[in-house]
Amino acid sequence: MTEVSVAVKPPSTATKPRRGGHRSTKRSRREARAAYLFLAPWFVGLLVITIGPIFASLYLSFTDYSLLEEAEWVGWDNYVTMFTEDPRFLSSLQVTTIYVVVSVPLQLAFALALALVLDRGLRGLPLYRSIFYLPSLLGGSVAIAILWRKVFGAEGLVNSVLAVVGIQGPGWVGHPDYALSTLILLHVWTFGAPMIIFLAGLRQIPRSYYEAAAVDGAGPWRQFRSITVPLLTPIIFFNLVLEIIKSFQSFTQSFIVSSGSGGPADSTLFYTLYLYLKGFKSYDMGYAAAMAWVLLVIIAGLTAVNFLASKYWVFYGDTK
Repeated sequence: MTEVSVAVKPPSTATKPRRGGHRSTKRSRREARAAYLFLAPWFVGLLVITIGPIFASLYLSFTDYSLLEEAEWVGWDNYVTMFTEDPRFLSSLQVTTIYVVVSVPLQLAFALALALVLDRGLRGLPLYRSIFYLPSLLGGSVAIAILWRKVFGAEGLVNSVLAVVGIQGPGWVGHPDYALSTLILLHVWTFGAPMIIFLAGLRQIPRSYYEAAAVDGAGPWRQFRSITVPLLTPIIFFNLVLEIIKSFQSFTQSFIVSSGSGGPADSTLFYTLYLYLKGFKSYDMGYAAAMAWVLLVIIAGLTAVNFLASKYWVFYGDTK
């Protein structure tokens, strides 16, 4: 029998190009062009409204610019004058620091206390949330600042109530010893936003933790210290950073209550108010730009410090 050998051709390793590959590439490029076209207005806004003014203000901070004349380069003179020859600048920095240091912890403590009350499962909770959130929406408005000035005026509602019990109250907003306190109270009153965030954090803590602690004999205060506070530290940190930044930027309350002067005796001269007075009252825009950059450095520095310190007191779920 004769053997017949059949040559088997090895399979080709080359793969044929898929049909439609070129067409898919063209389609993806067309979609990318459409996406960039739709994003173009945002990029223009970012460049013209955000990045451009940032670099412009940085340049102006090294100039003598009065809005009426061309900018003249003066180097570091604005910054040197700020810290060595301008007592109102140091006064505004002191007033703002006191305002932040006192009002932020009080506001967060009050917001947390109220969130703990609402977390007990009250009926009509959405209604209470809406009511308590209103101060945060209205607290920064001009209308509320005007109302606050009326309430704490010499013949305002507070003094009228004190007169009923035979106490003659001072003109709170017109007295240098009390004017800043009224603004701190106004800031504490706008507790709605951090309260809502605290309430959301409390709702994420499992009830089983409290039940186990109660079985072990832990009372409400011990449960608060050992369970609520440690598990809520990320929320506390988040609210703390946000409120510090927002407090340093406060302007409307001081401007309205003091009629734009920062009085009495510069007791309500917030940093942002003094920046406004230098830029748009004295037309010293170069100096105002320098103040704005100092404020940016202060806020950025405090935020960095908070983040560095957070590793010692903020506890996350993956912390070992």
